[in-house]
Amino acid sequence: MTEQKIIAVVGATGQQGGGVARAILDDPERRFAVRALTRRPDSDAAKALAARGAEIVQTDLDDEASVRAALDGAYGGYFVTAFWEYNSVEREQRQARTLADAAAAAGLRHVIWSTLPDTRAHIDPDDHRAPTLPGGYKVPHFDGKGEADAYFAEAGVPTTYLSTTFYFDSFIDFFPPSRGEDGVLAVRVPMGDSKLPGIAVEDIGRTAFGIFARGPELAGRTINVSGENLTGEQYAAAFSKELGEPVEYRPMTLDEVRALPVPGADDIANMFFFYAEHEDAFAGVRVPDRVRELNPRLQDFATWLAEHREAFEDA
Repeated sequence: MTEQKIIAVVGATGQQGGGVARAILDDPERRFAVRALTRRPDSDAAKALAARGAEIVQTDLDDEASVRAALDGAYGGYFVTAFWEYNSVEREQRQARTLADAAAAAGLRHVIWSTLPDTRAHIDPDDHRAPTLPGGYKVPHFDGKGEADAYFAEAGVPTTYLSTTFYFDSFIDFFPPSRGEDGVLAVRVPMGDSKLPGIAVEDIGRTAFGIFARGPELAGRTINVSGENLTGEQYAAAFSKELGEPVEYRPMTLDEVRALPVPGADDIANMFFFYAEHEDAFAGVRVPDRVRELNPRLQDFATWLAEHREAFEDA
């Protein structure tokens, strides 16, 4: 039997990394082995991966030595950062640089870097509808990743850039349909009439597996993912059909988003501005049929919603 190639998965106990690890472990051909990199090797998620045969390695992206040790002997790596844990472009970019340098030192043959576009290539710096934020960024959690793409090229690491998008799962965690004073359920994403590409988190992992299965021939390419590109009206219609009651689209304003009592509300508002006002640059490059070539199980929104209906039954 040929020895399995080791894929080092950063954040293997989190959403994206966990999906990648499960997709690799679900492969009936067992083409790759999972080395799960996590700060919490004693967590239930880490134990569940270990029970399925994953190697668990305690790793801290702020500790270069631990990253280098974790990548030693691996064939490839799935690299993702957790911006919202610390809300700092500087820290995220330090971690990205550490990953790129460590991957080069370890001689990794194929890396996937989970990224997002640098919105400054599209939003006019003087467009005050999306105010420039500290550090000169428009959408910090996008722009910092997009800027860090260059680190992997500079380090000479064969890298596929996996450009992600809005998670369908965010309708559970952050933007659930809410019932107004009139008793009507409403979808409230601030998108106007523009299309918002979405994807199930689990499908990011399956798509990443498809990229690894194709191999380094995809190095240097950007894979823009989406399960379906829908308007707010279309998301509301899907909810209405699944839940069996009228669900309307009543978008929030960007000022309402900026007023939310959450860290990074201004970042999130500018993100939705980018989605809506630069639809061609974002939704326009995300073609689900192309993603399906890498991930034949790719879910559209109705399929995902049917599987998660119970999460909305108390709305």
